[in-house]
Amino acid sequence: MSISTRTLRRHAALLGTALLAASLVAPAHTAHAAGTTSGTLVLAGGAVAATNSAVYGTFVAKAGGASARIGIVTAASDVPANDPAANDPATCSNSVCNGAYYADLLKNSYGAADAQWIPIDLDHLANSSSQAVVDQINGLSGFFFGGGDQSRLVTTLMKSDNTDTPALAAIRAKWAAGAAVMGTSAGTTIANGRDMVTGGESWDAVRYGSHTTISTSYPDDLTYRPAGGFTFFTSGLLDTHVAARGRQGRMVRLAADTGHNRAFGIDEDTALVVTSPGTAAETSTVVGTNGVSILDLRTAVVSTRNGYWSADNVKWSYLTSGDTYDPASWTTASTKPAYAPATGTVGTRWSDVFSSPKPNTAHPYRMVEMATELVNSGRSTTQYGISYESGPTFEADLTKGTDTKAWKSGATVSFANLTTHLYVY
Repeated sequence: MSISTRTLRRHAALLGTALLAASLVAPAHTAHAAGTTSGTLVLAGGAVAATNSAVYGTFVAKAGGASARIGIVTAASDVPANDPAANDPATCSNSVCNGAYYADLLKNSYGAADAQWIPIDLDHLANSSSQAVVDQINGLSGFFFGGGDQSRLVTTLMKSDNTDTPALAAIRAKWAAGAAVMGTSAGTTIANGRDMVTGGESWDAVRYGSHTTISTSYPDDLTYRPAGGFTFFTSGLLDTHVAARGRQGRMVRLAADTGHNRAFGIDEDTALVVTSPGTAAETSTVVGTNGVSILDLRTAVVSTRNGYWSADNVKWSYLTSGDTYDPASWTTASTKPAYAPATGTVGTRWSDVFSSPKPNTAHPYRMVEMATELVNSGRSTTQYGISYESGPTFEADLTKGTDTKAWKSGATVSFANLTTHLYVY
């Protein structure tokens, strides 16, 4: 792991919340290896619209279509007692009402034969060892993991020694036998293998590095759980809400700090559909509204520039609906027409490339927009932008090279292998 000197200096001031602190403890080993699986993964980046048939429809089809029997896991959500709107079906957001929402959506809008809440949350921890719940799981053909806080999924579905509870073991066995698994937001993040991200913003990540302890004084620090999540997906790190929240910087920093050479960042209202996960035949297809970032760090150079952390030569690919990725060969493919414009130049440098969460910034998808401008500008080979935050201000450079490829259909642009550099401006 990598813990910055800033963490060491303020170690005495760190105060972890009980939930996240428990989830960040790394055991001596992880006992639930991914193994060979035959079930499909539908990994959504969060904020999936109820009308997004490309995502939900794909999941129901993979779970059995009109015969699908789906279990809804909303243990990442908080419990009703902590939801001020718990008694209002129109505005509530808690484990129980979210379970009812997704069950209704998958049955009545997408045609599943059945969809039912699996009654596990912070109020029902014992149910993860209940034979009745295991029996319920054994009768299902698909499992949906909702959003919230992935640390709650660790708390509710894993034992303190990081092994599966009986409920998670049953889900894993069904998945290995062909059941489909879908996650959204935290429900996707929990699919990670080792070094699961648990929080943080890009500027803070690039500036201060990654930490295994959360601080109430520094809530924007990049934090992660070394032991990881459920290891459903092992081809690289996973992150969600990526382009909307400018998380490319935190993805690069966490991958570099933890020795990963590949990371996948899934956008909102979008999913990565993974077939034959964990095998040599694994392939992925993007479905939905936005895209999936794939960061390749095999040739990355991490160093110090102007006194601060920097990363050079990270290869960034951004795939949109219908595009595919083969992790074994590290190759992308698209059915869209190849795109190599001969004219056009980029404009002035971009600002707020990390889509700062600070008030009044409101720049979602900033780095993707900057990359799209570069791809659309045939006569330009480089564009750069800077962070909203200062002290220091970080710069992100994007460069087209001989290995850069692009595809375009209508206004939708996909690309492969833009070289990315992060350093102090």
